[in-house]
Amino acid sequence: MHTKVYGHRGAMGEYPENTMLAFQKAVDAGVDGLEIDVHLTRDGEVVVIHDEHVDRTTDGSGAVKDMSFHTLRRLSAGCSFGTFEKYDPVMWGQERIPTLEEVMELVANHDIDLNIELKTNVYEYEGIEEKVRDIVREYGYSDKVIYSSFHLPSLLRMQAIDPEARIAWLTSKVPLWPIDHMEELSLEALHVGYRSILKHPGRITGIEDRIRVWTVNEVWEAEKLLDHGVQTLMTNYPEKMTPLVEREKKKIGHM
Repeated sequence: MHTKVYGHRGAMGEYPENTMLAFQKAVDAGVDGLEIDVHLTRDGEVVVIHDEHVDRTTDGSGAVKDMSFHTLRRLSAGCSFGTFEKYDPVMWGQERIPTLEEVMELVANHDIDLNIELKTNVYEYEGIEEKVRDIVREYGYSDKVIYSSFHLPSLLRMQAIDPEARIAWLTSKVPLWPIDHMEELSLEALHVGYRSILKHPGRITGIEDRIRVWTVNEVWEAEKLLDHGVQTLMTNYPEKMTPLVEREKKKIGHM
């Protein structure tokens, strides 16, 4: 299995995070997957945004859960990133908070993985697991989708409504005995903070193919993780990481 690169919130290191622009740029860079975050609006629309509130990433304010989709959709999801080198006030200003369906259309056209993080660890979004699952099924994409969350009850609910779902627990620290957690909770993978892997590489021995590491933005960090056998890197900079992984694949091919 070759090492995969996932675009974290798209290509958020250079483009407005969790926007169709950032997702398209990540796809253009050759990623194997996208990582996105989902919430529910007041009227039950599944939308793609990282924070529970829109204040940091848009020109609006308030909690996603308290806003109608119509209101949320009027906000610019790109104008708050004016400090970025590639900032384009016209094009970025027109970016909107995407729906899950819009992201599904993109990934389905490119046949890449989609990591959907269920952002249920602050607010309870009643029925979000069923809504997300139904959208994924509508696109016939269940085998390419990974559901992750810091909130284990949400993952267990997803598992209950879809026993075939690919489930990954998000954690900043690699557990002492990760395989025990994976077997007990029927997890497909663990999504672990990169610093913890670099500190305790021995803990993932034998399960490297079931570890996805976030968020790897420096080439030297990626090289160390590849040396430890990590097979999926999540990064804010796909344009920087995909060439590195390609070089590693060529090295292996010549051995």
